[in-house]
Amino acid sequence: MAAATLTSCEKVSPIGVLVSGTGVEDRVKMSELYYRDYLSELDVAATDDDYSFLVGADSHVTDDTGRMDEMFDIAIEHGDGFVAHLGDIADTKPEYYINLSKSLERAKRKYMEKEYTYDVSTDTYTDEDGNIVDYDEEKFPFFPVVGNHDITHNGWALWSNIFHSSFYEFNVYLNSEQTVCDHYIFLDSASGTLGKHQIELIEQGILDVGENVKVRHTFVFTHTNIFRPSSVQFASTFPREEQYFLLNQFKEWNATMVFCGHVHKWDDREVGGVRYLTLESMSERNSPEPGEYLVRVNVKKNGEIGVEKVMMNYKKP
Repeated sequence: MAAATLTSCEKVSPIGVLVSGTGVEDRVKMSELYYRDYLSELDVAATDDDYSFLVGADSHVTDDTGRMDEMFDIAIEHGDGFVAHLGDIADTKPEYYINLSKSLERAKRKYMEKEYTYDVSTDTYTDEDGNIVDYDEEKFPFFPVVGNHDITHNGWALWSNIFHSSFYEFNVYLNSEQTVCDHYIFLDSASGTLGKHQIELIEQGILDVGENVKVRHTFVFTHTNIFRPSSVQFASTFPREEQYFLLNQFKEWNATMVFCGHVHKWDDREVGGVRYLTLESMSERNSPEPGEYLVRVNVKKNGEIGVEKVMMNYKKP
C-alpha cells in the first residue's frame, strides 16, 4: 500500500485522524459572526406537552443517501420535534454535499406535506387557517455539529455553505410566556479541541439562556467522544486541561445528557450526574447490516426523560 501524502495545509492528529487546514479558531470566528446575526431565530416552537427528538451520528454520506433519507423519514413519521446529527455527515467531495442537499430537500418536502395542506396544482402549502405558507421561509428542523471528516481537504467550505455555523444553541420553550425551556447546545470539536476562542465565548456566556428564563434540562451535542467506549477504541483527543474544562462546564450548565459520535461505537455511562451517550455510525458503509443506530429521546411534560434505540433497516441495493 502506498504511503499517504499530506499537503502543507493538512496534518494528522495523535490518533491518526486527518484534520483540515481550516482550524477551529477560524471556524469559530466565522461561525460567531453568523451566529450573532442570524441564529437567534433557531428556537423551536413552544410546547406544553410531551415531545421527542432523534439523534444520529457519522453518516459519512457519499453516493448513497439511503440511511440519511431513512433517518429523516423515521423522524417525520414519528413526529419528532427535530433531528440532531453528531458530525461526519458527509465525506468531503462537492458531489457528496450535492447528494446531501438533495436528501435534505426531500425531507423538507415530506415534512411540509405532513405539517401543512399541499395543493399539487399550485405547488403551495396552507396552514389550518387556510393561509399560504412561504416554502422558502420554512425550515426542516435538522441540527448538526461538524465532525473531523466534514473538514478534511478543506471541506469546511462545503459544510458551512449549508449549515453556516459550527457552534450554536437553541431553546424548546415549555410555556407560551417563554420563561421555562429545555436548552440545546451544539459544540465544535471537529479538530479534537474546542480551541481558545470557543472556550472564551463559552466563558462569556454566548451559549447561555437569557437571565429571565429558567432551564429545566440541558442537552449538549458534540462530535469528538469524551470517554473511551472500551480499551480498544479511541479515547478523546481533547487536551487534558480542556477535558476538565468540558466536564466542569457540563456541570455548570447543569447538563442532563451529552451526545457524542466519532468513535463508531455505542457507549452509555453516567459521570458526575451527567449521562453521556456515544452513538455508533449510522453509515451503511460502516454498519452494513440493519441495526439500532439512532437514539430517540422522549421528554415528558413532567420532565421525565426516556431514551430508546431506533432501528435502521436500509441496505444498499
